[in-house]
Amino acid sequence: MKDVESLERMASQVRRDVVRMVTQAGSGHPGGSLGIADVMTALYFSVMSHNPKEWRRDAVGQDAFILSAGHLAPVYYSVLARSGYFPVDELSTLRRMGSRMQGHPSVSDGLPGVFQPSGSLGQGLAVASGMALSKKMAGDPGRVYVLLGDGESEEGEVWESGMFARFHGLDNLVAFTDWNGKQIDGPVSEVAALEDLREKWLAFGWDVIEADGNDMASVLDAFALAVSADGKPKMILFRTEMGHGVDFMAGSHKWHGKAPNEEQCAAALGQLPETEGDFRQL
Repeated sequence: MKDVESLERMASQVRRDVVRMVTQAGSGHPGGSLGIADVMTALYFSVMSHNPKEWRRDAVGQDAFILSAGHLAPVYYSVLARSGYFPVDELSTLRRMGSRMQGHPSVSDGLPGVFQPSGSLGQGLAVASGMALSKKMAGDPGRVYVLLGDGESEEGEVWESGMFARFHGLDNLVAFTDWNGKQIDGPVSEVAALEDLREKWLAFGWDVIEADGNDMASVLDAFALAVSADGKPKMILFRTEMGHGVDFMAGSHKWHGKAPNEEQCAAALGQLPETEGDFRQL
């Protein structure tokens, strides 16, 4: 699935999955999941070299993805299921007792496609950097991708990992930030302002790319630019809109961690075309 139109159709289905999963669970994080759906769809259906049937947690011979912003689990689970890592209908078990679809990704139940648990923020870039270095040392051509949030980037471990990755010349590492300007307590600029993220990452010696994370063509162009082997890790700053695709959620931090009720779910689904078939309730 390479063309923009096909990817946009899949992104619409992924957004439907997110809304339905969180509504049925009665809890979860729809806002950021909706905002980053285009990027995650492009990553799994066009950008990464991966084979669900041959998935191994050591990622030998394949690209790997680490979700650092673990609260974005709904969109992560959707693209994994839609890619073939596990049955799509299992999405209906999000946050249910005994489910592999925990509120934040876990490896305790061996969910295919999940390399690393991610509950505490700020740790994913460290894990991804270690994976990228191990691939370099082993001569493995695979890349490692990692998603961070802009609010998450207030964590100090992010910047320690940034120094590590640049020092080791990890040009097989592609990090990307969900740059929506929102976090659970409000606008990032009012909680702990990050100022200019582009200049920060440039100062740490990274290649930096900016793109519109809610425009599929822009997303694909950004990922295409991030594969250069120039000795530097890559950071893509994706400008996104929290709650994108659903008018009453769009742009509001209030939907960071709030589940829609049934009426709101129906209204949201009315704005998101069903393209691949909705999951069934297990």
